Amino acid sequence: MMNLRFIFILSLLCFLSIPLFAQQAIIRPSAIFSPIETKKAMVVASDPTAVKEGLKVLKKGGNAIDAAVTMAFVMAVTQPRAGNIGGGGFMLVKQKDNPVKAIDYREKAPEKAFRDMFLDKNGEPDSTKSQFSHLSSGIPGTVAGMALALKSFGTISLKEALKPAIMLAEKGFPVSKNFSWQLNKREAALSKWPATKKIFFKPDGSVYKQGELFIQRDLAQTLKRIAENGAKEFYKGKTAKLMVGEMKRNGGLITMDDLAGYQATLREPIAGNYRGFDVYSMSPPSSGGIHIVQLLNILEGYDLGSMGHNGAESIHLLSEAMKRAYADRSKYLGDPDFVKIPFQPILSKKYAEKIRSIINLSKATPSNEIGPASFPGYESFETTHFSVLDEKGNAVSNTYTLNFSFGSGIMVDGAGFLLNNQMDDFSAKPGKPNAYGLIGGQANKIEPHKRMLSSMSPSIVLKDGDIFLITGSPGGSRIISTTLQIIINIIDHKLNLAEAVTAPRIHHQWLPDLLYVEKGLSPDTLDLLKKKGHIIKSGLTMGAASSILVDIEKGVIYGASDPRRDGLAMGY
Repeated sequence: MMNLRFIFILSLLCFLSIPLFAQQAIIRPSAIFSPIETKKAMVVASDPTAVKEGLKVLKKGGNAIDAAVTMAFVMAVTQPRAGNIGGGGFMLVKQKDNPVKAIDYREKAPEKAFRDMFLDKNGEPDSTKSQFSHLSSGIPGTVAGMALALKSFGTISLKEALKPAIMLAEKGFPVSKNFSWQLNKREAALSKWPATKKIFFKPDGSVYKQGELFIQRDLAQTLKRIAENGAKEFYKGKTAKLMVGEMKRNGGLITMDDLAGYQATLREPIAGNYRGFDVYSMSPPSSGGIHIVQLLNILEGYDLGSMGHNGAESIHLLSEAMKRAYADRSKYLGDPDFVKIPFQPILSKKYAEKIRSIINLSKATPSNEIGPASFPGYESFETTHFSVLDEKGNAVSNTYTLNFSFGSGIMVDGAGFLLNNQMDDFSAKPGKPNAYGLIGGQANKIEPHKRMLSSMSPSIVLKDGDIFLITGSPGGSRIISTTLQIIINIIDHKLNLAEAVTAPRIHHQWLPDLLYVEKGLSPDTLDLLKKKGHIIKSGLTMGAASSILVDIEKGVIYGASDPRRDGLAMGY
């Protein structure tokens, strides 16, 4: 289901002249779609309540990290299909006059996890086990990640950051139209588990309707315990015991030792340079950053701007570059604590030049003729992203998830939060696709305490050391391509932020050999792509890029929420 605003926008885009987009400046008064403008600070997310609470933190003197952590906990209450304390993710932080840092709070496999745990008696992947059972959950990382963010970069306490979320869980909030629709859509799956059904449906079993009050008392108590006792309560206290009891009753693997041993970690982000802009994105176990920079390196050798935004030539090049990047992903990417990743070769300009030399500008290369590169010595949709910029020049780009919409659908009885199904992001069997059709290899096989590979790509772009763009997106395997297109829409095609976020997107992930396109592209463009040999699949929307852009010269901050979701951009 797409909201009416997005349907209208896509319909309008069908009639727009593509060269018109390409010829415009980044910000212009005559723009068809305009971003929100402010002077000091900006908050953008897919959940309006979280945006408002984040803005309150900034107005009270908190920094971007304080606001981001507050928002993350609020969305665990108000957007349970993706916001979470039962999942994990990644955060990029840029403090004024300090380098960009990355926080990895991705889930980990339990101690008892093993390589073939999701194979059936015939040796083939069993998607029910990997996606909708207690075995599908990795050790949650969100609470540890948010605590680490505050300790390392914040100015408020964890208790203070949790106050709005506790209030919203305890007192309730009005159900939105989209929330009600999501519950209807997942009614069968969520009703399967008594603890989940008790929380998400009314006593008579009916779905909450728009405007009705949604209260989560168990979750409120869990958040209160974390507020009083810190993150250790989630991993060693009553909440941990409730989680482990849920596992023991239903054949899950997570133990008290697993929870007690979990740690979020600080990492160095992936860094690259594109046409004079410094691009920072998440490092492994996310594949997002390394492949965004790889793709930008490839595309830097072409004059994309002169090809026109979403013209056949530029889409052809995007698709051909994406095929090569996703092929490399299938072999080399995994948890860097477990596998040796060829960072330097993949990120080198020389390798990008080699890829350009084999791209045919007039014909699509079939995916079965493309494979991962050979480097000597080396062998999910319901996510949510938000961006924050404060008046002191601090920035946060955060993406976190349960994997599927509402994760595994399994509620921790008595604790009020859903479990993730991130174990499906491992390669259950090398060479076989996961739920998003992504092919994985030995580098991403299941191992105890290992973090599963992700596509989440929270990104920050700098110009001459100053914040230029904060962006990222949900979208499973389409996260990388969505984030990439936001960057080139602004830098190469000179779209303003709202246009860059709204414009139709494309995606190719090597296998299956399909060029996915959103509605809104010119029929003539699609015909030209077909003549080049592309197999086109149209229809699905891709991502929801909550983004912030800064015009240093004008002293203006722009925010744009993606019309693909019911988000909000606010500032002051």
